[in-house]
This record gives sequence, C-alpha cells and structure tokens, in this order.
Amino acid sequence: MGTSEIAVLDYGLGNLRSVVRGLEAAGARPKITNDPEIIQSADGLLLPGVGAFAEGMNKLAPLIDLVKEEAAKKPLLGICLGMQMLMEESEEHGSHKGLGFVPGTVRLFPKQPGMKIPQMGWNTISPSGHPLFEGIPDGTYVYFVHSYYADTTPEFTIATTDYVVSYASAVCAGNVMGVQFHPEKSGDAGIRILKNYVQMTE
Repeated sequence: MGTSEIAVLDYGLGNLRSVVRGLEAAGARPKITNDPEIIQSADGLLLPGVGAFAEGMNKLAPLIDLVKEEAAKKPLLGICLGMQMLMEESEEHGSHKGLGFVPGTVRLFPKQPGMKIPQMGWNTISPSGHPLFEGIPDGTYVYFVHSYYADTTPEFTIATTDYVVSYASAVCAGNVMGVQFHPEKSGDAGIRILKNYVQMTE
C-alpha cells in the first residue's frame, strides 16, 4: 500500500503548516502547492482556509476549474473556510457564490444572549456514520473557530454540532467532504479523521 500524496491547496489563506503536520501524522505525504500538475497527480486534495469567504473565493479563482475537475475523480476535504467554500453561497459581507459542490448557504450565527460569536474552542460532533468518522463516537470533542455555519439539508450532512443552532459541522457530496472544525488542532480524534480521509485516497 503506497502512501497517499495529498495536494494541500495553497491559495494564500490559512496556516498550512499545522494541516501538513496533521496529514503527516495521519500517514500521508502532503505537498503544499498551487501547481496544476501536482494537483492532477495527487491522490487527494485538501482545501484549507481561514478568513473571509469572498477573499477565499477570489484567491482560489485561478484554481477553481481545476479543483472542480479533480474533485470528480478523487477525494477532496475542505477544512474551516475550505468547507464553507464548498457550499453554493455565503452571506458573509454580502452574498457570494461558492464552489457549489454542496447545496446550501453559509450563514452568520444568530445573536443569542450569553453565546459568543465566533464560536471558539472545543465542542462535540454527532457523526452520521460516514467513513470519514470511522471510529469517532457521538459526542467526540473537536476544535472550532468560526462565526458562520453551513445551512444545508440532512442528505449532505455527515456530522452535526449544536451552537446557537444545530448545524452541519461536516458535509459531503460524492467525493467532496468538508469539516467546519480544525482536525489538525483536535488531538487524537482529529488525526483519526484525517487518517480516515487519507485511507479514502489510497
């Protein structure tokens, strides 16, 4: 069994080092890249990201067509903003189009007394049985930092979390998966989730 090569998409947003360390701990060979040839030859794609949705989409623009082509052939995992960009649209600072892999809209958490926005820190996930969460029990704690959440339907939801609302903390459409939390900052559970993703690319 060969070690999977994962193309970590470098489009100028996100702390790629911690994601790379997480993937290495999960047994993959990550490559930080925006080189189309490396993206095409990789076994899987990882779309990281922190920051604002519109800036993320603008910076990713040169790679969008390629990412869509390759995601039809191999597993793609979006993390944090990377997951939000998989959605059809976002309401962050006006309405912006996303990659459109997953139906739905990225929305701001509604204000609620005593609930801070952004959600920052540890919270639980309830996985739905998707292979990405193999060995991850209901109620596992993972690490979140976000003000916006993915509003989608149950068929595209592979884990839920409660914070102000019950929302999709992980989504999936075909080969394309996304997690709102940071697996690379979520201890052993996060490494297990990355390992499950890497196994799908082998």
